[in-house]
Amino acid sequence: MMHIFASVVLYLGLLQTVFAADHPVIVGGTLKYTPPFVNAAVGDTVTFTFKQKNHTVTQSTLQNPCQPMQDGFDSGFIPVADDNVNGPFQDAQFVVMDTNPVWVYCRQANHCQQGMVFAINPGDKFDAFQAAATGNTATSSSVSSSAEVTSSPAPPSPPPASATSPSISTVTATVTVSGTQQVTTYGSFPGSAAPTAVVSSDHSVIVGGPNRLVFDPPNITAQIGDTITFHFQQKNHTATQSTFANPCKSLTETSMNGQTGFDSGFMPVADGTTNFPTFTIKINDTAPIWAFCKQTAPVNHCAQGMVFAANAIESGPNNFEAFQAKAKQSAPGDANSTLPANAAGRLQVNHNAGVVITVLGLFLGLL
Repeated sequence: MMHIFASVVLYLGLLQTVFAADHPVIVGGTLKYTPPFVNAAVGDTVTFTFKQKNHTVTQSTLQNPCQPMQDGFDSGFIPVADDNVNGPFQDAQFVVMDTNPVWVYCRQANHCQQGMVFAINPGDKFDAFQAAATGNTATSSSVSSSAEVTSSPAPPSPPPASATSPSISTVTATVTVSGTQQVTTYGSFPGSAAPTAVVSSDHSVIVGGPNRLVFDPPNITAQIGDTITFHFQQKNHTATQSTFANPCKSLTETSMNGQTGFDSGFMPVADGTTNFPTFTIKINDTAPIWAFCKQTAPVNHCAQGMVFAANAIESGPNNFEAFQAKAKQSAPGDANSTLPANAAGRLQVNHNAGVVITVLGLFLGLL
């Protein structure tokens, strides 16, 4: 009897394999997945084929469509040139392990906020999922999934990531103080180093100045390969990475996934100074970057609206104006505590937000 049972189980398994379906999905070409959702059975596969531009297939949740799900799968960025209309195109294949809904988005810039989402077995909730994406929430989910993703390499593009093997870049930091230069290479982080412009640009941002609690300009758009250089003027300011959800707290402090946000450290500049310290970050992907000044003495600079953004969406709930408005609603104690006026700059490098950081600290004899 046991042998008969085992034979039946094996036979059913073979039938499932023979009759398993593959569901082709086009990623990109336009800002959408085609089709936007599929209904699949256990054992089926979903094959994502990447077309023009630079997109991802990243697992999220119904509650937070535009945020990666903890331990979820991620194809990594798959760049495809505009003039590549005949292929070959890179694929990523998802194996359906159960019939629970699987939610997906593109994490390039604001593609998700423009509705570039996908689902497997969404039931009647796909419209709600897409609507939530265009509204976007910032809290990450801790739900895990039994599904897995595999992908096939296509040189010269980097191979797509799986749930346990993300697409990798490295970050370096160079500190120059009193003519002495130190270079450090830090751990890896997910991201894409593929440039989107032939010539990279540097975006100059003035931080502070006489009686000015501002980043000027406060909101920019930057391409992959560009740099952003913060020029610190009078008083004592920082450029510290935060999140849309918590504008006046560092990403390092609020991250649920162990992320370390960039931080220039305090940059004291005396009145009458003509040489100013600078802090430069290099853009490795076009996801939104949020930053603030964490100085709280004599007033909380962030709560005064001293915030900055790169590649924020132009419209929708999570635009720059909404970010600044949230900062101004912060309580006085929300930002990190201040350092003395003669404190040296402190370097922290973000391993997850797609930036390479350079600090040129001209501390004017204060060190």
